Amino acid sequence: MPMKWASVPLALLLSVTSALCGSSSFENTAIVRTVELGGAVVHVTTTTALKTYTVALGKADREKTSLVEAKVKGQDKLLSYTERVEKDVSLFDVTLPKPLAGNKTVNIVFENIQTHATTPWPETAEQRDDQGLKYTTGLFVLSPYSTLVQRTKLKALVPRFKSYTEPKNVDAFVGDAAVTKAGATVVYGPYKDIPASTNANFIEKYQQPITVHYYHEQPVLEVRTLKRAVEISHWGANINTQDDITLYNAGPKLKGHFSRLEHQMQGYMNKPAPHILPALNLGLPPGIRNAYYYDTIGNVSTSKLRVAPLAPKGAQRSQFSLLELRPRYPLLGGWNYSFTLGWDAPLESSAAYDKKTGTYTVSVPILTPIPGAVVTDEELQIILPEGATDVNYALPFPALSAEIGTHVTFLDTVGRPSITLRYKNLTVKNAQDIYVTYKVSTLAHIKKGLNVAAAVFILFALGGIARRVDLSITPRKKKVQ
Repeated sequence: MPMKWASVPLALLLSVTSALCGSSSFENTAIVRTVELGGAVVHVTTTTALKTYTVALGKADREKTSLVEAKVKGQDKLLSYTERVEKDVSLFDVTLPKPLAGNKTVNIVFENIQTHATTPWPETAEQRDDQGLKYTTGLFVLSPYSTLVQRTKLKALVPRFKSYTEPKNVDAFVGDAAVTKAGATVVYGPYKDIPASTNANFIEKYQQPITVHYYHEQPVLEVRTLKRAVEISHWGANINTQDDITLYNAGPKLKGHFSRLEHQMQGYMNKPAPHILPALNLGLPPGIRNAYYYDTIGNVSTSKLRVAPLAPKGAQRSQFSLLELRPRYPLLGGWNYSFTLGWDAPLESSAAYDKKTGTYTVSVPILTPIPGAVVTDEELQIILPEGATDVNYALPFPALSAEIGTHVTFLDTVGRPSITLRYKNLTVKNAQDIYVTYKVSTLAHIKKGLNVAAAVFILFALGGIARRVDLSITPRKKKVQ
């Protein structure tokens, strides 16, 4: 079975009307599901208009979903929700900011990011070929409420669709047309007067998979593994970040042999193959120093780093340092490239100190996003100064696992506290900060200096003793006066 790599942003716009004041019964006046077809990420937004309101996802869509957010249209504040599963349907009970009076309407935007949701088709391609991807979802947006009008819009980056599914057995709901195509968008619907659809009878009779086969003119990237280590040093007033990255091109695998000459000719003619990655542009924090990037052979010299100045303390970060990194070879479908990227930054750029409580607060980014890529597995280790106590952390979203351990390095005695977090299927939406709080006593601050002084003293003492020890086999003869 072919593997599914892409991450698809899905957005559901729900226009919901409360039937009775104080009642939990709703009617969807309009549902518009927008699917932004991508390479490694698919973005789905559903907008609906309603009080505690329930949004449903089918089993297949839920398995591909890595992030869920809900908010009132036009507002930035996210709404809280609880998830429950009934048979093959996941139900999200969204809590509205205030009760919805009878016959009133509110628009809810339900956004879910899908990863590993598209499939390269065909599975192999020659160096000069186009890149085709397939995406599959359910025809109807499932809901426990009846719906007056419903549409599903699938948007590609370019207006080139190879094929799309013609739905069957939907005459009872069809308004103008079952499916239409206009430019880079395929629209299913409008479908009218749809009853509550989360029950088994509706799903069995009407719900059906729809597939779009489209052309995608960007590489489909996956970070198979990301190991990020962030080390906080008070002695050097420094925070070091190092990423060990395994990058994979999840597009169609190369058919035949790679031709360097053909690749250079494509670049010269300004017609590069859409499934080949020649270079990366990464946004790193401002004010960084001592940046390094190397692979298994050595330093990656075909690169350029433009460091943005550090913003004044308290000011909002407005720009990033730009790293233009060109791998040793263009990354074709099915190929890997493993490299290490690291840098130092002033501790003051990420840390704050509360004199009243003696508590340090440090912000640690979960990842540095690679444009269009999904991070399949990440291990994040945060290493605190030796002697740190009262360690706590706040996560922007739950991790798969979290543990506090000890990390031992040079000139340590008992080791440093460390936090290890593990994540799966991360996208640019997950590029948020973890906030770590801890305390370091005065004795712990000077402990390393005392350790260094003690080590130097012991070395001098051992050197002095060694000069006075006679290790010869026969005793030396004393000179006669």
